[in-house]
Amino acid sequence: LRFQRQSVPSNLQEWLAYISRINPREIDLGLERIQRIAQAMSLSRPPKVVTVAGTNGKGSVVSVMESLLCHAGVSVGAYTSPHLHCFNERIRLQGLPCDDGLICEAFDEIDAIRGEVSLSYFEFATLAALWIFQRKGVSVALLEVGLGGRLDAVNILDPDVSVITAVGLDHQDWLGHSREEIGLEKAGILRQRGSFVCGD
Repeated sequence: LRFQRQSVPSNLQEWLAYISRINPREIDLGLERIQRIAQAMSLSRPPKVVTVAGTNGKGSVVSVMESLLCHAGVSVGAYTSPHLHCFNERIRLQGLPCDDGLICEAFDEIDAIRGEVSLSYFEFATLAALWIFQRKGVSVALLEVGLGGRLDAVNILDPDVSVITAVGLDHQDWLGHSREEIGLEKAGILRQRGSFVCGD
């Protein structure tokens, strides 16, 4: 299902400004919106998914796994946040940031399908990563949780391996005021038949 749009951003910087504006909330936890759009986009799950949550060390864990998989000749896509220098760093194929054109194409696909559904910046980026991973046929997707775990956008995919690096007091307004409450939110990425690696 596609919707008619008045104007479409013409480059990545315009797209990033656009996706920053369409949802008034910087953080908008919940999976219903993103699941609905992912389904409408016919996004399929990569053959293997590793999801990484935790207070500290998530990016390092993804980076090490990415390097090992690339070295082993496995087709790998990595999705992390935030970026240091440019948005492209968030979505990588074989360890290299995706180019502007591919990301813009993904954003255009998402925007054409979402209609009136309001997506956050992170949800837009997550859908773009998953669309790119599907388009490029990656064998393994490495997904870094943005905030928490249970209600984070990457949790729409069932991981084969769930990693929780460490649990500390972070984002307490959203996740709770004790390590136990926060740990429970992060444990939302675990699946009954999946493997679990805990670094805490």
